[in-house]
Formats: sequence, structure tokens, C-alpha cells
Amino acid sequence: MSRLALHRLRYELVKFWRDPQAVFFTVALPVVFLVIFASIFGNETLDERSGLKVSTYYVPGIIALGVMSAAFVGLAIALVEQRERGILKRLRATPLPVGAYIASRAAVAVLLTALITVVLTLIGWALYGVTIPSDRAPGLLLTLAVGTAAFCCLGFALSGMVGSANAAPAVANMIMLPLQMISGIFFPVDQIPDAVLTVAQVFPVYHLAQGLLEGFDPNGAAGGIDPTAIAVLLAWGTVGMLVALRTFRWEPQSR
Repeated sequence: MSRLALHRLRYELVKFWRDPQAVFFTVALPVVFLVIFASIFGNETLDERSGLKVSTYYVPGIIALGVMSAAFVGLAIALVEQRERGILKRLRATPLPVGAYIASRAAVAVLLTALITVVLTLIGWALYGVTIPSDRAPGLLLTLAVGTAAFCCLGFALSGMVGSANAAPAVANMIMLPLQMISGIFFPVDQIPDAVLTVAQVFPVYHLAQGLLEGFDPNGAAGGIDPTAIAVLLAWGTVGMLVALRTFRWEPQSR
């Protein structure tokens, strides 16, 4: 990453941490969800055959929620806000290359995702005894990387389709919340009707959550890798990138 991109990255990080609302909804809220769900259901066994505890199920599920908050919802909102305030337009007149700005914005999402993952994993280990089997760690990291990249692409794509800063939070959450509800984030997938689950499996939210679960489940796929999840996330990331190339705008759209 170039010096200009690093300078922009530092600015974006400082700006983020000085926004209490952004910090709460991106970093603190996943922690709150994990503590609530794991405290209520953590000692129950999700699957008698595998012995998988509900707390082990919820840690990767809430990590997936954190990835979406940082790489999709938060990214899209920030991009629309900066565009509508004329910041992106002014940036085009500076020496900062377009690629450097995009890299800096994506890097913010990646760093926040890493922080959320570490915090939630440590809480899961310290409070509920949730661990990552050593042979599953590479698969978990791969799924996390692919999932973060895919949702970043989708976040850039969404920002180009939202016309105002006021609408951005509502639109982003209107997309994510229903998908999270039907994709096994808040409820185990065996409690979701088959017809609803079939719909969920079309979208990347379900596959991110299930792909991350493979990294925590000692009885999961070899190496902690769910090939279907990786393939679907790559496909959605590619679609998001292609849409972003056509829809991303630097000029304010609501004026």
C-alpha cells in the first residue's frame, strides 16, 4: 500500500473511532449479541451426535454478523456519506489515486473484521470454553478472508445504488437483517423451515455463517473448509465487484 493510501487509512480509522455510533453498531453490538445468546443457550447441546454446544455455534455466527457490519453495512454507509458530503468529489482533485482510496476503505473493513473476530473468539474462549481446533484454523482464516472480500465488494456495489446518506443505513440494514434472521445467525439452521432455508442458501450470508462454523466445529469438514461456502462467497464477491464498477459514483447524487 502506498504512502498516500496509508495516510488515508490512518485518517479513516481515526474518524471511525471518533464516531461512537459507528463503534457501537460495528464493534460493540456483536459482542452484546454473543453474550446474550451464548449466556442464555450456551450450555445446551445443539447436536447430540456431534456434541456441538450452542455457544460454539453462536461464536462463528456472530463473527459473521460482525463481518457484515464492518465490510458491508458500515462500508456502504460511510461511502454514501462521504459521496453526498462532496468528500469523494474533492478527493478526485487530490494526488490520492483512486486505487489508493479504495484500498484504504477496504483495509478499514478488513482491520475491523480482524478486531471483531479476535474479540469474539477470546470472549467465546474465556466465558464459554469455545476453542478453534488447530487443524481447522487455516480453513477458518480462508473463509474469513474470502467472506470479508466478498462483502466489501457488495458494500461498494450497494453504495452506488443508494441515492442519499439518510437512506443508506435503512437500505443496508433492510437487506442484512432479514437475511441474518433466515441464515442461521440468530437461530440454528435446524430450527428454520426448509423452504425458508432454501431461499437463504442463495445468498452469501448463510454461506459465510456456515463456512465459519466449519472452523469451530471439531466434527466439521476436513481442514475447516466448506468448498460450497467458498464458491458461493467468491461468486457473490465477483458479482458485487462487477456491479460496483458500473454503479460507483464520486459525485453527490441527491443534489
